[in-house]
Amino acid sequence: MKKFIALIALATSFAFAGAVMAEDKPAAPAETPAATAPAAAPAAAPAAAPAAKEAPSADANPAINSGDTAWMLTSMALVLMMTIPGLGLFYAGMVRKKNVLATVAQSFLVTCLVTVLWYIIGYTLAFTDGSSFIGDLSRLFLRGMGKTTTSGLSGAVPESVFMSFQMTFAIITPALIAGAFADRMKFSALIWFMALWLIFVYAPIAHWVWAPTGWLAKMGALDFAGGTVVHVNAGVAGLVCALVLGKRLGYGKEAMAPHNLVLTMIGASLLWVGWFGFNAGSAVSSGGRAGMAMAVTQIATATAALSWMFAEWMAKGKPSLLGMCSGAVAGLVAITPASGFVDPTGALFIGIAGGVICFWTSVYMKNMFGYDDSLDCFGVHGIGGTVGAILTGVFAVEAIGGTKGVLEGNGGQLITQLTAIGAVAAYDAIVTYIILKVVNMIVGLRVSDEQEREGLDISQHGEQVIG
Repeated sequence: MKKFIALIALATSFAFAGAVMAEDKPAAPAETPAATAPAAAPAAAPAAAPAAKEAPSADANPAINSGDTAWMLTSMALVLMMTIPGLGLFYAGMVRKKNVLATVAQSFLVTCLVTVLWYIIGYTLAFTDGSSFIGDLSRLFLRGMGKTTTSGLSGAVPESVFMSFQMTFAIITPALIAGAFADRMKFSALIWFMALWLIFVYAPIAHWVWAPTGWLAKMGALDFAGGTVVHVNAGVAGLVCALVLGKRLGYGKEAMAPHNLVLTMIGASLLWVGWFGFNAGSAVSSGGRAGMAMAVTQIATATAALSWMFAEWMAKGKPSLLGMCSGAVAGLVAITPASGFVDPTGALFIGIAGGVICFWTSVYMKNMFGYDDSLDCFGVHGIGGTVGAILTGVFAVEAIGGTKGVLEGNGGQLITQLTAIGAVAAYDAIVTYIILKVVNMIVGLRVSDEQEREGLDISQHGEQVIG
């Protein structure tokens, strides 16, 4: 652990050095109207006025659109809110009281850790040209990124804004995984795992799907806001973690009821609101496509919450608040890849499928196979992302996203979607397993039985919830 802290300190030192090296050069003075105006008669010309200085908020790059930039700044804040406090509260309400603080701490830690790693190396691996499989190091420590630079994916907004927006996606994806191994992973192991997973799993897959040079992007895979990159990715990794770490002590024998479902409802609501930045923000503009993405997100989410609720009501005799919240999240997950490609009718069907299928996988399939996915990371995100990615290929509308789906006669799009899902799931599962084994050799993955019984709040952080 001392070596790890030393490495973090060294990386931080390099980060500060890189920031100094990447500092912008002063912008060239803006051309004034007097420079292009016709010359007046010398006798009548007044004394020349001093050239106006560039306003502090002005952009020297005329391609930058202030309206799009404002929306992207807002979207970045909304997506960050999804992790802290949204996901933290959503997960914290579902664990036992002795693990509440540890669960919130996991989301907070991931936010801080991924922010620094994204600045150092994550962004450049994901979004520079590089090869078909990984980006290059041209943006290591964000060098070369000035206040007016743009990227190929964000021509109308500053690259710094696009980078920050994508950083929030990189934050929430590994944070989602923590729901699969809640109550039993060491905090030191969490740090190692999340850092390695971001670099070796998330960044390459984001490049495959979202970078113009990525091999799945060139193949034509549709993933508007992260069905494969975020949800299939997190869900599969969560399943691997659950299998490698094993079940919680007493799982299936002792009651493990949620501690506080009010926290879960608040967290789910924050996720719902923040998701508009997640999906509509992925348009990287404030135009009509963002508006449609927002509309279909609302429709699919509400539909999935209702479909989960009614499925549970029929199966168990009563509708639960936890079921409605879980259904809403399942709908958010399922519509994510499709949000920039489908119309409201497609969103309705995606919501129905997401709610019903995720209810079955989270409640029945998990028990059928006997794995302990504590907070249903795989059941909701892995399965929901898969359902959404497949149905994107079915319901895609050319007039909205520029690509036809199966219903418009493009059957090949479904094959492309299945290829993307399979490739992401296979790579993710293999590399996640290797990372877990490496971390286990370095610090060990799981807390002791005594620490698990005591609770992670006390054993890992020396704190507890009072009252």
